[in-house]
Amino acid sequence: MTHLVWDMDGTLLDTTSVVPDAFVATVQELGVADVDREKVVAAYSLGVPEVMLEHLVGRPLKNGEVDAYYDRLHASTVTAYAGVLETLAALRARDLRTVIFTVASSRAARMLLASASIEYDILIGGDHVAWPKPAPDGILAAASRLGVDVADIVYIGDAPTDLRTARSAGARGAAATWGHLYRAEEPADARLAAPMDALALLET
Repeated sequence: MTHLVWDMDGTLLDTTSVVPDAFVATVQELGVADVDREKVVAAYSLGVPEVMLEHLVGRPLKNGEVDAYYDRLHASTVTAYAGVLETLAALRARDLRTVIFTVASSRAARMLLASASIEYDILIGGDHVAWPKPAPDGILAAASRLGVDVADIVYIGDAPTDLRTARSAGARGAAATWGHLYRAEEPADARLAAPMDALALLET
C-alpha cells in the first residue's frame, strides 16, 4: 500500500513571503543589514531556524534571540495552496493519516500549520532528525512511525532537495509543481499539477 508524506513550505503552505520576510526582519534586528529573501531561501537546506539564523547573522545566537523569529512567525498569517485542504480531507475519508516532514523546526511548523487550519497525524520537524534534507532521516522516521516499508512511501515536495531526499531514502518522489521552488529539470517519479492529483498515487 502506498503512503503519502508531505513537505510543508511550498507544498502544503504558501510561505513564499512570510517565512523569508520573518528571517530578514529578525536578522536586521540582530544587526545584519545585507540579508534578503534570496539569501534566506538559499539557506533553507541548512536546517532549522536556529541554524539558519546563526548562519545569516554570522555568530552564535544569544539566549532569547531566536524568539524574535518565532514571534514574527506566530503573528503571521499563511494559507494552504488551493486544493490542499480538500485533498487532506479526502485522505482522512479513506482513513489515511496526514504525515508531514519539513526541514522547519516542529515549533515553527505547528505555528504555520495552525494558521492555515491544517490538521495532521504525524509531524516530523527538522529538530527531530540528525541530518537535514537531502539526508534520508526524515523519510526513514516517517516510515518507522507509520510502520511501513520506506519503498511504499511517496514524498511530495516542491524543491529539488525534497526529491533528492526521497531518492536517498529509497522512497518515491513526487514533484509539487505549484510550489515556489519547483524546478522542472529535477528528476521525479511523478509530477503533480495540483494537490488532488496525489490521490492517484495511492493506486500505484
